[in-house]
Amino acid sequence: MKTYFVGGEPDEVGEFAGRHVLAEFSGVSPKLLNDAAFLCESLERALDKAGATVCDMTFKQFEPQGVTVLALLSESHASIHSYPERGSVFVDVFTCGRRADPELAVQLLRDMLGASVAITNTIHRGQEDR
Repeated sequence: MKTYFVGGEPDEVGEFAGRHVLAEFSGVSPKLLNDAAFLCESLERALDKAGATVCDMTFKQFEPQGVTVLALLSESHASIHSYPERGSVFVDVFTCGRRADPELAVQLLRDMLGASVAITNTIHRGQEDR
């Protein structure tokens, strides 16, 4: 199996393994959860600091409120779905390989949003050597 290097960390090409972090945050300012630019910038910063490679980002602002943000990653994807009226947000970060740390990305995003409650679940997918 061939290997390649990105950011100094080796990954196996074709490695069929990853971590999928599903999170729910609450106690977040409704103003932040309705600010598409803030959510996009926060997600991009958290992913970058966690070692993920953001290829593209898009968002949808809903009326009267709420935002969905999607990030296409070299490693897979990430998303935010906000509910300002509830002060809550769903976060989903899936990364293949070992280079990026989706759990760190979710923790950083939680801190940036100032969530008072965070529920997270990590699912190991594929055939990762454990």
